[in-house]
Amino acid sequence: MNSHILDSKVQQFLQDHSKDDVHKLAMAKSPFPGIEGKELANQISAKNKSAKKLPTWHQAKAIYYPALLSIEQCSSENTAAYKARLIKGNSLVDLTGGFGVDCYYFAQHAETVVHCELNEDLSAIVAHNAQVLGVKNMRFIAGDGLEFLKNSKLTFDTIYLDPARRSTAGKVFMLKDCTPNVVEHLDLLLTKAPRVIVKTAPLLDIAAGLKELKNVSEVHIVSVKNECKELLWVIERNPSTALKIIAITLNDHEKKFSFNKGDEENSLPKITEKKLSGYLYEPDTALLKSGAFNLIGETYGLEKLQAQTQLYTANQINPAFPGRIFKINKIITAGELKKEKTLIGNVIVRNYRDKAENLVKKYKIKPDNHKFLIFTESKAEGYLIIDATIEQHY
Repeated sequence: MNSHILDSKVQQFLQDHSKDDVHKLAMAKSPFPGIEGKELANQISAKNKSAKKLPTWHQAKAIYYPALLSIEQCSSENTAAYKARLIKGNSLVDLTGGFGVDCYYFAQHAETVVHCELNEDLSAIVAHNAQVLGVKNMRFIAGDGLEFLKNSKLTFDTIYLDPARRSTAGKVFMLKDCTPNVVEHLDLLLTKAPRVIVKTAPLLDIAAGLKELKNVSEVHIVSVKNECKELLWVIERNPSTALKIIAITLNDHEKKFSFNKGDEENSLPKITEKKLSGYLYEPDTALLKSGAFNLIGETYGLEKLQAQTQLYTANQINPAFPGRIFKINKIITAGELKKEKTLIGNVIVRNYRDKAENLVKKYKIKPDNHKFLIFTESKAEGYLIIDATIEQHY
């Protein structure tokens, strides 16, 4: 951490040049002794990157930004705020602290928070920023979080960690291939805290994760604007018998879909036998990740189009539904589509015999934010094209 960057003249320079070409700035000679041009460029790039993702940091003065990669990898504020609602008790340790966004929100719920970070420079940066942001209940450990836990006599109410994949070369993502190795050290973690929260990338298969981990009480699938951001595995020393799967969408209005593991196997799909009319429902990616395709219909009073088509229909709008809702204007055939001289609409393909890009090219379809052409398959009508307008966004 270069303390010269916090000088008032340097901070003013960064503000004045926030829209400059950072590549040119990185190559140019720095106007300040003790600071390289690339350091100035990184501060500007990282701050600009945080504008939407980290508004609290972006709006504060005298924030010190780490390498751009740390900003790209850290949690957004809305996902961090959600995680903080999952912790229990008064004390928490984050074994993989990073830029400290999660810890900032943990500190608003717990009395004491310990931030562990192997990178000493990053640890110092987070400590400085915490002071700037007025956080007074955080302690900082510049070292290996797992080693700190092993060697400390302290116990905590909640342990949080975000294991990193050691290699992305393998096709299968497994927790045992991450650092820290949660699978190997889970017994230690549960002796140090009755509640452990593990964050993983959304590409981890839920069934595979449950095979690797014991004592899982909840799995939270978190999405923002139909992009699955993370999986949160809540592990307890004394878990309840029913494992709960929770799909949460953090958009303008937070929506939740939850069920007990096993409920999906005991439910039957309700597939429409009628010609389509009314409204079409497209589940958010978090719901699809949950795999509870039958329960989605059961919960929101919907019928599936076809067994392998993850689209649903109903005669009314249910605003509680996490996903998009379209008004079905009409059903059209491929022959009718060919006769149209000007086709406008965003193309959606679900369980259809061609790809979206091919269909756009074939029928010369121009995009539109409100109108949609949905190519899909239903049990009642086979392959079909739905002319629709959007009624509810993500």
